[in-house]
Amino acid sequence: MSVIIALLSAFLAGITSILVKVGVQKVDSSLAIALRTIIVLICSWLMVFVVGSFSTLPSLSLTSLFFLILSGLTTGASWICYFKALQLGDINKVVPIDKSSTILTMILAFIFLKEPLTLPMILGILFMGVGTALMIQKKETSQTIKSKAWLGYALLSAVFASATSILGKVGIENVESNLGTAIRTIVVLIMAWLIVFMQHKQSQIKEIDRRSWLYLILSGLTTGLSWLCFYKALQIGQASIVIPIDKLSILVSIGFAYFVFKERLTKKAFLGLILVVIGTFTLLIK
Repeated sequence: MSVIIALLSAFLAGITSILVKVGVQKVDSSLAIALRTIIVLICSWLMVFVVGSFSTLPSLSLTSLFFLILSGLTTGASWICYFKALQLGDINKVVPIDKSSTILTMILAFIFLKEPLTLPMILGILFMGVGTALMIQKKETSQTIKSKAWLGYALLSAVFASATSILGKVGIENVESNLGTAIRTIVVLIMAWLIVFMQHKQSQIKEIDRRSWLYLILSGLTTGLSWLCFYKALQIGQASIVIPIDKLSILVSIGFAYFVFKERLTKKAFLGLILVVIGTFTLLIK
């Protein structure tokens, strides 16, 4: 069941990428994230009341609450570091490092959660690592690297993203998944708006047109549903299995991009995609 829910999470995440690309080209990325997080928060708490999990809030242990808040903070920290790395370095160098969070998560799950790391999983890690590197398209950029600071930020982004998944697993183990996601989203929202105010982007809200607002709301809804599915799968399944499956959202994004935007993969990128898929399904071998 955790595999099915994780696949649904991947599909929704893939749809989110398309909605963002179609509708928010004219909106600053930091501001778009902050605004979408509001929708995610609303979606999360609506789900809490719909399923009746709000009644379990008084029984939430301080330990679980601590890990949920901590995972929210690491999510915000990951975003901040990622944006800073992109400001200082080339995209084609920063993104591969950030993508390594998936591999790091599986290793951390083995070390801290005592989840098994079998030969198929090791092979899956290798396939996914090589495939992700091949899929990163080199793009021309006008950015000038003035220092090696971008490397530190990119590494921190990957570490924080991995920590988020592990802390989320620990924090929601004995917590109703919808409630856990809703609490965590509050923390993420605070972090997202801190980014906006640090960059002084809040004044741009009035410049957003109706079409962009529509896609912001839709992408926020799909993000919220994807998160709920992801953390439900994480609660009942193994982090080393659920997280890689969730990364299959790239298939949905590429599929829609091909039919909607007529985007084609290079031979190198297509080979990378095949390796990522092979690596993901290799992880499912018992």
